[in-house]
Amino acid sequence: MKIKNYLFILAAMSAIVFSCSDDDDGDGNGNQTGPPVETLPANTDYEPAFEGQTRIDGVITTTDYESRIVTSNLDAPWGVTSLPDGRLLITEKAGNMRIVTTTGTVSGAITGIPAVNAAGQGGLLGLCLDPQFAANRMVYWAFSENVSGGTLTAVAKGRLADDEKSIENATVIYRANPAYPSDLHYGGRLIFDRAGNLFISTGERSVLPTRPLAQSVEAALGKIIRITTDGQPASGNPTFSGSGALPELYSIGHRNPQGIALHPETGDLWQAEHGPRGGDELNRVRAGANYGWPTITYGIEYSGETIGDGIQQKDGMEQPVYYWDPVISPSGITFYQGNRVPEWKNNLFISSLSAKHIIRLVIDDNRVVGEERLLASEGQRFRDITQGTDNALYAITDEGRLYRIDIKTDAQD
Repeated sequence: MKIKNYLFILAAMSAIVFSCSDDDDGDGNGNQTGPPVETLPANTDYEPAFEGQTRIDGVITTTDYESRIVTSNLDAPWGVTSLPDGRLLITEKAGNMRIVTTTGTVSGAITGIPAVNAAGQGGLLGLCLDPQFAANRMVYWAFSENVSGGTLTAVAKGRLADDEKSIENATVIYRANPAYPSDLHYGGRLIFDRAGNLFISTGERSVLPTRPLAQSVEAALGKIIRITTDGQPASGNPTFSGSGALPELYSIGHRNPQGIALHPETGDLWQAEHGPRGGDELNRVRAGANYGWPTITYGIEYSGETIGDGIQQKDGMEQPVYYWDPVISPSGITFYQGNRVPEWKNNLFISSLSAKHIIRLVIDDNRVVGEERLLASEGQRFRDITQGTDNALYAITDEGRLYRIDIKTDAQD
């Protein structure tokens, strides 16, 4: 059938990915539909809570688009964001920031950044620009910091110098306590909300002693945090019950959230997190909500054992909008707000690490209605993705590449 032919062609290509289809089946939104993109067996026989919560129908982009490698000279990049002039500011896991032009020129390492612990899943992590960056040149970033008792997810800010060679007056504004001697599950993404506050994602550090802290309102692990640019709890945060509840908490019950993004129309916060063996999740985050980890999950232990009571639903705990089993290891995410590929409007793009592709999700009325896999033939662990000022998508990989994804060149003529 035509869909299989399309997937065969996609798998055979390396640097350029074209998308086309003449199937007559569609979803009513201009997307060509087909069977679910996932064909491997699940790790469990858990039943979804509602139809379409997993393995939704596949979709195929009909607009001709292409990808190209902008550079392969990065060292384990982790976060990427666009500067106002179209260049990309990128973090590297070992502790460097660099600026990359859209033609592939990579700057020297930007100095003045506090030391990171780059062991395991740690290092220099996500970053974002101040909404007033053009005037104040402020940059915010997350990193794994060595402190008494182990390591933790920290957030810092500093001014990008006029000569772009250093960060000036770097200051740590927030630390997600408690610290623990683990080098796993830092979370580490941050974005500004529409009120000028920072959302921060933190992991529960993976190990069994800290895992239950995802449910504790007295700990900042396994949470979405909302703070001011000075690191104080943001006004209007939800109030969690308990005398020791942290005022910076926005939502609880997360495992290792490495992707957060605001919906371009509704302003809702969406989040993607790593599950265990199965159970990667996509959530629409509501203030004060509990997303269940580790009490409910669609995954199991890596050993194959059940987690906790082996349940997937519980009163007072939110269901994921969508989940994957087997996992795709979701990292950075972004909503497409451009008009160059019309059918991508407001679609969510997710960087996939272990599954080595970029996921496109079509979302309608807060439900996933279609899924596509892009750049699957590249064999790369996609770590983060952002939309550039030129409306193209830019994605970085653990292997050191920066990709540009946009409408096919001759389609622009």
